[in-house]
Amino acid sequence: QVRLRESGGGPVQAGGSLKLSCVATGNTDGRYCMGWFRQPPGKGREGVASIYTGDATTYYADSVKGRFTISRDKAKNTLFLLMNNLKPEDTAMYYCAQDWAGCGSYYPDEVGYWGQGTQVTVSS
Repeated sequence: QVRLRESGGGPVQAGGSLKLSCVATGNTDGRYCMGWFRQPPGKGREGVASIYTGDATTYYADSVKGRFTISRDKAKNTLFLLMNNLKPEDTAMYYCAQDWAGCGSYYPDEVGYWGQGTQVTVSS
């Protein structure tokens, strides 16, 4: 069993930055996909960025490439998402996710574990 707990969300002005964190506890051994999804108000959950723990390969949705950076501190079992140049359309609940097939693809129904989410609100 795995538990994921996010932090770091909040209000920010357009052009600003935030860094989200996700601490994983429980069975964190092995090789798997970890990443971030988000759910804007009134919309479905979408993938943002992911990393394969086996070789640290990273993947990004086109909408965030060049602005967001995903990273992981293996020793602390912590996943990060650095978000720069934030835009109002980045406003969403951001969820940490672990364990799904195909790190470059984002199918919420295939995700094994979810965090509770952290809200990011970007004002113009």
